Amino acid sequence: MSEKTIEKINNKINSENIGSICNASNVGNAIELVHSGEDYFYRLRNIILNAKSEIHLQTYIFENDSTGIEIADALKEAASRNVKVYVLLDGYGSAKLPVSFADNLKRHGVFLRFFSSFFSKNNFYLGRRLHHKVVVADGNIALIGGINIADKYFGTAAKEPWLDYAVQIEHEKIGEHLQQLCRKIYYRKKKIERKTKPVLHSVRLASVRILQNDWLKRKNEIYNSYITAIHNSKQEIIIVGSYFLPGRRLTNALKTASRRGVKIKLILSGISDVPLVGRAICHLYSSLLKQNIELYEWNKSVLHGKAALIDNQWTTIGSFNLNHLSSYGSIEMNVEIHSPEFSKTFLSELNRVIAQCENITYQTLKTRRGIFANTINWIAYRLVRMALIIITYILYKRFTKLY
Repeated sequence: MSEKTIEKINNKINSENIGSICNASNVGNAIELVHSGEDYFYRLRNIILNAKSEIHLQTYIFENDSTGIEIADALKEAASRNVKVYVLLDGYGSAKLPVSFADNLKRHGVFLRFFSSFFSKNNFYLGRRLHHKVVVADGNIALIGGINIADKYFGTAAKEPWLDYAVQIEHEKIGEHLQQLCRKIYYRKKKIERKTKPVLHSVRLASVRILQNDWLKRKNEIYNSYITAIHNSKQEIIIVGSYFLPGRRLTNALKTASRRGVKIKLILSGISDVPLVGRAICHLYSSLLKQNIELYEWNKSVLHGKAALIDNQWTTIGSFNLNHLSSYGSIEMNVEIHSPEFSKTFLSELNRVIAQCENITYQTLKTRRGIFANTINWIAYRLVRMALIIITYILYKRFTKLY
C-alpha cells in the first residue's frame, strides 16, 4: 500500500460521498459497513497503527504479497511501541506463508502462532480450521468480516478486488467481548463452557450481537440465526453466498418463505476460485428457480462475501458460508445487526451489486446447458457434498478432543 494509495484513500474518506459508501448515517461512526479493497485495508492499517495496548488479529489467509507485507509492517510498528500484538493464522489457509516471514514478525515482538488442523499435507486437509476474520484493538474497536489479508482482496487499478464485506464496530463492551473471545482461541482454552445466549448490545440506534459457529464447542449461533431470521421474514430476503451449498434445513426454510410470498434474491459467484464448487452450485439453479427465487451472478471478480439482509431490518456479515463445512468444520464469526438505518445502507450496496450482475433465468440455463453440462454439474454437486461431509463430520465424531 504505497503513500500515493494512502493519500488517495484519505481523500476518498474526506469526500462528501463517503456516507453513501460505508456509513450507517444515524448510527454514526459506531457501526460502519466496510468494503473489500482500499476501504478495508486502510481501516485495518489505521486500527493497528493507532492501537495503544493490545491487538488481536485472527484470519484464515495471510499472504506474503504487497498487502500482507504492508499489514505485517504495521504490526511490527505497533509491537515496537510496546503494544501487545497477537496474531493467529490458520495452519492450512496460511500454509504458503514462508517461515522467514513468520520468524521476522516474531523477532519484532509479534506473538504469532498457527491454528493447527488434525492433519494437513499439500492440498489434503482434515480437521477444524480457523476461518473467521477479525481484528480487535484495545478492547474497543474491531473489524469483523470475510476479508483475508492478500492482494486479491485489495485489488489493483486493472483488477477489482474479490467482492466481500466487513463491519467496523467502535464500542467498548463489544470490543472487550471480542478481545476475550480472541484470547481464548489464541491461548487454546480447552474447557467447554456452559452454553449461553449471545449478548445483545445496544449501539446508538442499533442492536448488535457477535455470533460464532464452532460445532466442536457446541456453538451453532450463526446458522441458527439464519434459520430464525428466514422463518420470521415477511417481505424480502437477500443473501450474498460465495460458496452456496445449503443443507436441507436451510433450503426448506427458504422454500417455505417463498411460498409465504417473501421475495428472495441470491447473489452468487459467476467466477469461482474453486471451479468444482462453482459447478456444484450451478446444479442447484433449476430447483431454486422453481421456488421463485431470483438468482444473480457476479462476474466482475470472485464473489467471496457471506452476508444477508432481511426485511430491511436484520443484517448478518462475516465469515460463515452457507454450507456443511462452515456449519461443522470451521470456527466462524459473524456480526448480526438489527437496524433499519444500517440495513438501508447495505440495501443500497446490494442493489448496486445486483445492477451489475447477470440475472439467471430459465432461458439463461437453456443457452448454457446441455446433457453433458448438466451431468458434470450433478457429479460435481455429489462429489462436493460428499467431500464436505467426510472432511468435517466423520473426523470430528472420532477425534473430538483434538483442539
